Amino acid sequence: MKYLIVGLGNIGDEYRNTRHNIGFKVLDAFAEASNISFSTERYGDVARMRLKNKQLVLLKPSTYMNLSGNAVRYWKDKENIAIDHILVVVDDLALPFGAIRLKPSGSDAGHNGLKNIAEMLGTQAYPRLRFGIGNDFPRGGQIDYVLGHFTLDQRQQLPTRIDVAIDAIKAFCLSGMQFAMCNFNNK
Repeated sequence: MKYLIVGLGNIGDEYRNTRHNIGFKVLDAFAEASNISFSTERYGDVARMRLKNKQLVLLKPSTYMNLSGNAVRYWKDKENIAIDHILVVVDDLALPFGAIRLKPSGSDAGHNGLKNIAEMLGTQAYPRLRFGIGNDFPRGGQIDYVLGHFTLDQRQQLPTRIDVAIDAIKAFCLSGMQFAMCNFNNK
């Protein structure tokens, strides 16, 4: 069985450690912990690994957040991966910092990356792992907040929260969405 794990983010040094790039950070940590590395391929950086009897393709799209669907659709088709075996790791303003929420489908909730993926796949019924970044910003400050950096306190907690996200990804691949949701949502 093959899985496509997509971490959303924006390429470029100016976005490297922003809240919006948490998907990239989670996949970078997953690859590092698995002793694999990314190579630049069509539409993004890709790493391949085995997790027990599962094949995982990790993808960090190079299409910028708002066009992530191009990369997801390309790699889904290239690797012949079923839509329910795609997991998109994305930042979420509606969740407190570090909270994890897995869902088998859902709306884009105003997230342009998720919106583009739904447009390119022709459905919103694809799994996602939402990583809470909180919403501590003044009215009208959403863009600056999302493209801003984590606070010192958050940066200190981030490795632990990323490890939880990695464990949730492994649970999704090895035991399925229901198991992962029951064991990781709001953990």
